[in-house]
Amino acid sequence: MVDILRAAGLAWLTFARRWRSRQTAGSLLQAAGVTLTLILLSVAVAAMAATLLLRQRRGRREHALAKVLDAADALEERLRTARAEIEAITGSDDNPVRDALQEMLRQRLWLQQHGGTAPLEQLVTVRDSIDAARLKIDQQLVEIERARAPLY
Repeated sequence: MVDILRAAGLAWLTFARRWRSRQTAGSLLQAAGVTLTLILLSVAVAAMAATLLLRQRRGRREHALAKVLDAADALEERLRTARAEIEAITGSDDNPVRDALQEMLRQRLWLQQHGGTAPLEQLVTVRDSIDAARLKIDQQLVEIERARAPLY
């Protein structure tokens, strides 16, 4: 009888050990599954964040490029006005505005070829230089108007 109890006890211990080891293995697998899920979730969140940052940066570049083109349009319009004013006063089409118009055409060609890939800082610099040129032309047009106005 002792042998039977001993055998039953050994069987029970063996069963308990195996059941615990299976439970431990299951717990490890479950923990690994949770860890894998967290890793995949983290990767997905990082990918979404990177996509949003790229879109935001692309949006800033597109906005900067649009501003450069708007500034170029405004400068070109002012240059045409200045050319007409100078030609009306001097009666000659040989004036410095023609050179400025040619430079504007060069800048437009550069924008067409490189505007899509130019760094944001470079686009801002180009826009600032175009705005400065337009302000200079505006000041020159004011001087022309003053020179044309009769003195009282």
